[in-house]
Amino acid sequence: MEFSLHAIGKISTNRGQPCLRIDRAYRGALQGLEGFSHIQVLWWFDGCDTAAERAKTGETKPYVHGPDRVGVFATRSPSRPNPLALSCAEVTGIDAENGIVGLAYLDANEGSPLLDIKPYTPSLDRVENPRVPQWCAHWPMSCETSGDFDWAGEFNF
Repeated sequence: MEFSLHAIGKISTNRGQPCLRIDRAYRGALQGLEGFSHIQVLWWFDGCDTAAERAKTGETKPYVHGPDRVGVFATRSPSRPNPLALSCAEVTGIDAENGIVGLAYLDANEGSPLLDIKPYTPSLDRVENPRVPQWCAHWPMSCETSGDFDWAGEFNF
């Protein structure tokens, strides 16, 4: 099956804060987004889009407290068959005219291609009692508390 993706903008910064810069052709799609506190951001791990990175199916000891080998589908590793990334982000402001969506935090690189934005809705996106493996059970249970967590002490990559 063949299909293609087209970026709708890029990851950027605005006054030192992360933001999404939406291409002019897609700015009308921001209508109605202002009522949502959080969004799901789909973006492309463009720095890892190589044949070697796409061929990886596993990572060796990617997490300090994790198992010795983990399949890429059990990680947030950028090395995967399709270098897609999904991040939940708090919206700090929307300038629809200029196509800028301000964010409190985003774990993406400057200039990465933005593929889509979806509103975060608890009825579809929130899991009240998620189950995770023991090796990551000590991680924060929400994006609100993740900002203060020592993520550098968790990753080996």
